Amino acid sequence: MDCGIFTSKSVLLFLSLVFWAAGAALAYVGAYVIKSYDNFEHFVQDKYTLIPAAIIIGVSVVMFIFGLVGCCATLRESKVGLSFFFLIIMLIFAAEVAALVFSFIYQSKIKEDLGRSMNDVFMKYDGQDAETKAVDYLQTQLQCCGVKNYTSWSNTTWFSSHNNTVPLTCCKNTTSTQCTGRLDQLDLLNTEGCEDKLVNLLQGVLGYAMLVILGFAIIKFFGMLSVCVITCQTGNRRSGYQPLYA
Repeated sequence: MDCGIFTSKSVLLFLSLVFWAAGAALAYVGAYVIKSYDNFEHFVQDKYTLIPAAIIIGVSVVMFIFGLVGCCATLRESKVGLSFFFLIIMLIFAAEVAALVFSFIYQSKIKEDLGRSMNDVFMKYDGQDAETKAVDYLQTQLQCCGVKNYTSWSNTTWFSSHNNTVPLTCCKNTTSTQCTGRLDQLDLLNTEGCEDKLVNLLQGVLGYAMLVILGFAIIKFFGMLSVCVITCQTGNRRSGYQPLYA
């Protein structure tokens, strides 16, 4: 077997296996991104930031299905099968590039989006409604207090109507009876703001997704090259063509 054919077949068979593994990995990444945003949905009003995750999950489903197609087409050296596999790889490659572009765009818009929404949600805090639960969850999980910092609470109706105190979820130890939310107990309070921490978290999630997508996009690129090599070499053998250097 020609060395180029053997190498290209090996690459495509490996790529077929990667399709299944990558499908599982991308499905996990997409679900992780959506779950991360869902946990803080009250603060992320721009749902377009979920487009990269939706693309990732869509790509993962396609990869599961067509991994088998690539394996069969490679072993049989089917020109039709390989052409179809090439088209699949190219479409997935384009989708991954699109996901990278969207991720890059929305990674820079996260802070702007949060800046518009977090103040509104914190202002609605009353200790009972859905916004309250969202704020409490945010402050507990990220160990933060207020939008910019703990002093941001001084501009809310909660602060003025509760003897100038912040919610108990600002406490470092939420089960402690010593922490009452008064601003003269700074040693018992988380003083860092939630906005920067949430921005860093969401940007980190998108950054992780972008690295995964980039790695698989590079593999797809070499896969397309391998399909071209096998198709050309197979066509040469069937037509009886011999290269000049033979």
